Amino acid sequence: MSTDMTNASAVRSFNELIAKHAGAQPDSNATIFNGRKTSYGELDKISNRFANALRDANIRKGTRVGILAKNSDTYLQLLFACAKVGAVTVGLNWRLAPAELSYIAKDSDMELLFVGAEFFDTAEIVSAAAPKLKHIVSLNNAYQQWPAIADWTSDDDKLPSIAVSPDDAALQLYTSGTTGHPKGVVLAHKTFFDPWIYDADPLMAWNDINQDEVCLLAMPFFHVGGIGLCFMSLRAGCSAVIVPEFSPMEFLRLVPEYKVTRTFLVPAAIRTVLLLPAAATTDWSSLKLVIYGAAPMPEALLLEALKILKCDFTQLYGMTEVCGAVVHLPPQDHIEGSPRLRAAGIPIPSTRIKIIDGAGQLVKQGEVGEILLSSPAAMHSYWKNADATAKTLVDGYIHTGDAGYQDEDGYLYIFDRVKDMIISGGENIYPIEVENALYHHADISDVAVIGIPDEKWGELVAAVVVVNAGCTPTESELIDYAKAQIASYKCPKKIIFTEELPRNASGKILKRELRKPFWESLERKI
Repeated sequence: MSTDMTNASAVRSFNELIAKHAGAQPDSNATIFNGRKTSYGELDKISNRFANALRDANIRKGTRVGILAKNSDTYLQLLFACAKVGAVTVGLNWRLAPAELSYIAKDSDMELLFVGAEFFDTAEIVSAAAPKLKHIVSLNNAYQQWPAIADWTSDDDKLPSIAVSPDDAALQLYTSGTTGHPKGVVLAHKTFFDPWIYDADPLMAWNDINQDEVCLLAMPFFHVGGIGLCFMSLRAGCSAVIVPEFSPMEFLRLVPEYKVTRTFLVPAAIRTVLLLPAAATTDWSSLKLVIYGAAPMPEALLLEALKILKCDFTQLYGMTEVCGAVVHLPPQDHIEGSPRLRAAGIPIPSTRIKIIDGAGQLVKQGEVGEILLSSPAAMHSYWKNADATAKTLVDGYIHTGDAGYQDEDGYLYIFDRVKDMIISGGENIYPIEVENALYHHADISDVAVIGIPDEKWGELVAAVVVVNAGCTPTESELIDYAKAQIASYKCPKKIIFTEELPRNASGKILKRELRKPFWESLERKI
């Protein structure tokens, strides 16, 4: 069996992982945050002190504990502390509005909340909406009646005697809620380990990571992609540079300063890096791998990134419900002109894929249908939502809601969200095809394609476009450009110019918000 270079096939929980590294390499560096280094031995002891404080606060196995804060080394220490007492960490998306966070706090039944100073005002609102919330602890100085974490923590740095199983819940991450209220995805300890144990596979060489590497954790820990790279680093026992939030300028500084070898970025973040003139002269020589995902990567942007960053790229496809990543497009397939640049990739060795039609029947190879995923990374359930769980997790397969197909080599191609498909004059049109066609235009910086109502055709294809500074393309020019690349019936009939596309914290475009002005007065909502 092979793993991502950890020789840790027996490690299947957060607690086993930290105990392994604290025992084998206690003085090796685990995290770097704002210049502060923490070894694996220190990480173990600090998280033990936090764990004992949680126990003293009557936080029990299965209790939900929220964290409303930006990335930090303390965030990870608290994550491990919760695991050591069997509590479940609820990472709160600090970019959400107070009303949205209040919904999550109430829905999760959290009993304790850790909060960063910049979110004190929000936490006051959230606390009023969470009837089970008993304790709030400041990650900075004391605030009103909330103690500072330095005063709250225990002096006891011994591991609490609490039995925790790989099958126990460890994290509860809330879906992005692009179609309504977010759902709490319950992930067990084992989902962060079991998928990455497999027989040797040369296509998985990008996942071989050793203790000498340095990972840059730039995506938020409340997102499965951000916490996913964190565990890639921790499984290997290497160093992780943590930033509070992504900054393209900081990215340019930190990669050469710490000789970062790998990172994970969403396409929108990659785009902001490449827009900086300094990106062309930054020393990227240490960078071995950029992992990307969570949103579609336009081919033109990917090719530019390959040219400037001069390192390997791997795309990961998945969702919160499968702990982030179950399909990969390896570096070998990142070749200009290759049709596989538009693929999501092939399943990692522990994953199985099925494609079904609307009647639940398997489609033929090459036909588009809904993508179903079976993986040891699958969620346990949606928190307190048996109906949604039953609809999504069926006979061991997660119904993704994504439309796609597999080619003869098993490569998966994502067409779009099933619900985002546009039906115009009886023809099925997948927005991503149109978006890829338009993105190659030199004047376009960002684009999203939606369906808008039309009495004759049912829906028309509309492209919402952000143009580069100083550029003034016309609607007819962009439509003609698309017609030169894709079938006429797929091309946009309307171009809507805007300064910025709405995105959630994961970098995904909120097409619901783009569609709303066109559909809100109609009975049928897309």
